[in-house]
Amino acid sequence: MSSEATAERTLLLVDPDLDYLEWATKQLEAEGIRILRCDNADNALKICDKTTVDLVIADIVLTPIDGIELLGQLKASYPDTIVIITASFPGTAQVIKATQQGAHDILRKESLVFELRSVVESAWQVIEGRRTAGEHKQVMPDAGGRLQVIGISRAFQDIFKTVGRVARTDAPVLIYGESGTGKELVANAVHEYSPRRKNEMVALNCGAIPENLLESELFGHEKGSFTGAAARRAGRFEQCDNGTLFLDEIGDMPLPVQVKLLRVLQEGTFSRVGGNEVLSSDVRIVAATNKDLTQEVREGRFREDLYYRLNVVELRIPPLRDRLEDIPLLAEFFLRKITKKNGMARIRLSGEAIAVLQEHKWPGNVRELENTMARATALATSDVLLASDIPIGRTLRSNSEITQLLDKLFNFSEENDDIHLYDELMRYSLKRSGGNKDTAAKLLGIGEFPTT
Repeated sequence: MSSEATAERTLLLVDPDLDYLEWATKQLEAEGIRILRCDNADNALKICDKTTVDLVIADIVLTPIDGIELLGQLKASYPDTIVIITASFPGTAQVIKATQQGAHDILRKESLVFELRSVVESAWQVIEGRRTAGEHKQVMPDAGGRLQVIGISRAFQDIFKTVGRVARTDAPVLIYGESGTGKELVANAVHEYSPRRKNEMVALNCGAIPENLLESELFGHEKGSFTGAAARRAGRFEQCDNGTLFLDEIGDMPLPVQVKLLRVLQEGTFSRVGGNEVLSSDVRIVAATNKDLTQEVREGRFREDLYYRLNVVELRIPPLRDRLEDIPLLAEFFLRKITKKNGMARIRLSGEAIAVLQEHKWPGNVRELENTMARATALATSDVLLASDIPIGRTLRSNSEITQLLDKLFNFSEENDDIHLYDELMRYSLKRSGGNKDTAAKLLGIGEFPTT
């Protein structure tokens, strides 16, 4: 084979949509690149059996096996072949599985016009790097995770690509995010897709336990070691041996306990409170915080050495206000969850309701959205939620509408007196406040809601 032939790169496109195959071919045509195409997984495997394929771009919806299973077979038989998965709406479980199977990237089809060329170019760079350095990418183990994490935004899915890569290791993970963004769900994903998934993940909120009890919660205590210690108790490190320990709100951990946690991470051993027996436990640490730990370190509230022990892999969860495309999916998910739990008929969101949800800033993030959907479901009067049924944003929306009514009420002429306008205003404010007269009075800007 000539050097010129060796330098040629082969790309295989696998997709049942023939129009897409034609479009992608035109987008990726270049000198020195041979493009092959097929519309199902069986033909893709046959092509790879007969020729050396450098890069495969495969849709996730294929027959007779899906794109992720095709990815697994390709990586098992041809570990040097780079695979990119495309999907219309990839779920987070699919993103993690594809990453763990060795996918170079997972792209939403809606964004291919912007991202396809750059991602393919990065794949060619990896291939050239391998040819010059002789590197080989490891095949990652599969995992049968079971998670309900919703998100199609690029920023959110990038997190789960990292989860897919880091989960198979024992590296400590530090998760940053505002309250309510889903830090514990991400921690669960790290555990669920790791080799430790057969064992327990134990969670501990470091900010919810008094300092004098936090040490006992972590390391356990012996009988009589302090007032109220009526029996020996195992701590979280013992409880999740060979599992994962999730330390939520790690930024609120008192300094004396930080010292003892650092010692465990350094030496791998600990003793129960009031005991002398030296214990060991094989635990993977995942920590989370809504604080800036670098600032906490500078101000002396968090140990620098512990920070570097915990911050081996850093994940930053974007707030919901930066994930607008995820809001409708999350809202629909919560509606299905709530109505199913309560044995209710299905409730859907109108386009206007979705617009209202996407306008809100969501200071409470996903947790606030779930609570909002619960309130809207409880007060729903039909099977479709309208903008007026969403109990948020009243300061902007309701006050504007109430102001219009007030203008009518106080500016009508005697000749055009509408006696029903006052009653309309009262009814409207009660409706907007969910029947709460104190809230209705605040909306109207009056001290007390009229009793008659």
